Amino acid sequence: MSSLKALHAQGQAVWLDFVARGFVEKGDLARLVAEDGIRGVTSNPAIFEKAIAGSDEYDDAIRAALAQGDRSVIDLYESLAVVDIRKAADVLRPVFDETGGADGFVSLEVSPYLALDTEATVAEARRLWADVDRPNLMVKVPGTAPGVPAVRTLIGEGINVNVTLLFARRVYEEVAEAYIAGLEDLAARGGDVSKVASVASFFVSRIDTAVDALLAEKAAAANDPEEKSRIEELLGEIAIANAKLAYRSYKLMIEGDRWKALAAKGARPQRLLWASTGTKNKAYSDVLYVDELIGPDTVNTVPPATLDAFRDHGTPAATLERSVDEAEAALATLDRIGISLDAVTDQLVTEGVTLFADAADKLLAAVALKRATVLGDRMNRQTIAAEADLAKAVSAAAETWRANGTIRRLWAKDASVWTNADEAKWLGWLTSTADGRQKLADYQAFAADVKAAGFTDVLLLGMGGSSLGPEVLAETFGPQPGFPKLRILDSTDPAQVRATEAAVTLATTLIIVSSKSGSTTEPNVMLAYFFDRLKQTVGDRAGSHVVAVTDPGSSLEKVAQRDGFRRIFHGEPTIGGRYSVLSPFGLVPAAAAGIDVAAFLDSADVMVHACGPDVPPAANPGVQLGLLLGLAARAGRDKMTMLASPALADFGAWTEQLVAESTGKNGKAIIPVDGEPLASPSHYGSDRVFVDLRLVSDAASPHDAEIRALEQAGHPIVRIVLRDRAEIAQEFFRFEIATAVAGAVLGINPFDQPDVEASKIKTRELTAAFEAAGRLPAETPVASSGSFDVFTDPKNAEALRAMGADADPASWLKAHFSRVKPGDYVALLAYLCRSPAHVGTLQTMRLAVRARRKVATCVGFGPRFLHSTGQAYKGGPDTGVVLQITADDHPDLPIPGQSASFGIVKAAQARGDFGVLAERGRRALRIHIKTDVTAGLASLAAAVDKALS
Repeated sequence: MSSLKALHAQGQAVWLDFVARGFVEKGDLARLVAEDGIRGVTSNPAIFEKAIAGSDEYDDAIRAALAQGDRSVIDLYESLAVVDIRKAADVLRPVFDETGGADGFVSLEVSPYLALDTEATVAEARRLWADVDRPNLMVKVPGTAPGVPAVRTLIGEGINVNVTLLFARRVYEEVAEAYIAGLEDLAARGGDVSKVASVASFFVSRIDTAVDALLAEKAAAANDPEEKSRIEELLGEIAIANAKLAYRSYKLMIEGDRWKALAAKGARPQRLLWASTGTKNKAYSDVLYVDELIGPDTVNTVPPATLDAFRDHGTPAATLERSVDEAEAALATLDRIGISLDAVTDQLVTEGVTLFADAADKLLAAVALKRATVLGDRMNRQTIAAEADLAKAVSAAAETWRANGTIRRLWAKDASVWTNADEAKWLGWLTSTADGRQKLADYQAFAADVKAAGFTDVLLLGMGGSSLGPEVLAETFGPQPGFPKLRILDSTDPAQVRATEAAVTLATTLIIVSSKSGSTTEPNVMLAYFFDRLKQTVGDRAGSHVVAVTDPGSSLEKVAQRDGFRRIFHGEPTIGGRYSVLSPFGLVPAAAAGIDVAAFLDSADVMVHACGPDVPPAANPGVQLGLLLGLAARAGRDKMTMLASPALADFGAWTEQLVAESTGKNGKAIIPVDGEPLASPSHYGSDRVFVDLRLVSDAASPHDAEIRALEQAGHPIVRIVLRDRAEIAQEFFRFEIATAVAGAVLGINPFDQPDVEASKIKTRELTAAFEAAGRLPAETPVASSGSFDVFTDPKNAEALRAMGADADPASWLKAHFSRVKPGDYVALLAYLCRSPAHVGTLQTMRLAVRARRKVATCVGFGPRFLHSTGQAYKGGPDTGVVLQITADDHPDLPIPGQSASFGIVKAAQARGDFGVLAERGRRALRIHIKTDVTAGLASLAAAVDKALS
């Protein structure tokens, strides 16, 4: 008879601490059951990690699972594990049946991340029990303080439990009490206690490893040879002694009246299971923790190597109840020499929870890698190249995030990831795609309605997050066959409003007014104008041409109800504007424009899954990008330069708002640089990170040589490759996660925008003054010419005069640009129509600045940038040199129902913006064009070029 089978005669079952798909499918487990009498199997994350990462036997299963649709890493792992556990359970089912349900079990562990959460442990155990759906399953629950009440609950529900991570006898006794109480609960509810089984996994070898190290220290410090000898006699003895006394506690428990009452109803004792029985110390017998712990009503779970060793030379004799007095004496001696076994076991539990979580991290990283490999180009590829120190810092931060479970805490909406302020209230974007799927039928019905109505144009009126995301969709996807063309208006510039109106046919235009709060000035005045124009065009049917997207209960919702809008879509109040593109603020205009919302969400979910709470930081693309950006900014590389394929170019404007408004506060910022053409390394300082977003079809981009040169010069380069422009959906989520992570690294709240409100307040003050006096308050230029007036605040004026500024506007420009230092950035903020001609002239201006001053340059059109980069310009570090550009509007454009015109509102916004810049002590100068705007802007470009020379 096999020595392993001979253990049955001693009342001990042998379980194998190993499971893998090939091991089960090829019949190896069945052979061990038949030949060696193996009566159970246990699994854990470390076992699965070795099986999945160390072989290709799961590749086909992963490929087949993903062919049915993408899924999260944890879902993918569980789908694999559940299949393996079911198959192993089926192999062991004859043992289960032959023993009347006493043996033949397979164990599957609840997530080790839940070890300190009772309710979550219970919920996951219930789910695993239902998913595996085998009576010979045991769900592994840790014997932590929160785990013990979970044991009682689960046993009381008739779920088999393997209680793991037990080191201390007192904790084992608590677990035994929880088992008994659970059975009593089950019986009180009329349940059959004979159908429930449990084991208490008591760890052995880890105790010797920990205690032996302490004994060695004591022995080395002992001066008395006899004392040293007594200490050394305890080496390799404590773990077995501790286990024998735990078994004595078990015997006392089953002799008690409570247990006898349950036994009379058919209850099975909770067997002690010896775990961690592989010998760690090579000086000890490789079957030590099997040979010495053989006794009735016990289980020994052994790794394959120990199994082989015991088969070869183990001794199947009753040993568990031998020398119990000596075991008690050994523990007394241990206490006498000053080593607390309780302290050791408490520490081992803490370390065990950490080690199990570490193993789970490795497992999920392996699954994430397999998933990414199978998905191939379905998941946008990201690679990061950084110089050694930055790369090392990112790696170290990723390990810290992993060890602290920070990405799981982020997904759990734990505000302490950031500043412990109100961050938890603004994390609804994490589940935007799931929420979008719940509303998918509504979006599809809306798209069908828009198409059937015959609209030729969809005009979205919004600002910031309400407009920038939809603009990326409009520019990236382009017009869809049979659907109206999506256009965006996010300006109060009269010329731009007129140009937008001229581009559409109002009689066949659907207007989407998009405002989270419903009280934002710009959407409201734009709506007032276009609703009036619709009434003039289609009469009483004007409301049927308008859709509102707003938060529930907003003032815009009330207007929509009053005026009979075609639809009202509610946003999610826990999502801030700049994180809202995957919410109704992006999905409603996408549906109206004929973009396949289901496919869009599918694409976004690929990145949601890749950046999920179950993907460790080193394998998590969003976390990796965020750590890089945050750590680079802390090291002085705080300018994120966006590069993109032409088809993806508009993504940078959305990223500008997300990154600048999220990180630019408390004197910190990552300053996004969008639209700045690439140049050679000589044009850049040491403050840049470059992000290159491209289509795979542009793999041989004309600027590849420049990017390689930048990389060789030591600049960090992030390369992101998309197989198709529709995969831009993935990038929205990647950058949202990255920005949240970068905010944590910088130690700021990435979900507020404290300095945006300051500009709004000043704007309201100025418009109120206009309402009262019929004009804006007078202002006096510091210099003037026939073409320009120059304005600035007294502090800036004094500084610039000291640098040579006089009556000539050119002298002010020269003095202003002479203040630019390495590490600064120059922001050109134009309150003008965002026309191609004006964009081109401002580009000429920015390139002159970069060429002469070697600094980053930003271009923004007002008031659009106020809801975007304006936060960073005011709340970020004092490294910005701002040139604000304004002009009179001829002709102006009235706003129906208001005394202020579009031109007045824009002028108030510009002056309010400048006032806050001045209050913040920023280096700011305003040039007001007095001539034709286009000609005046060209003249200003020439003047700037001259001032830089």
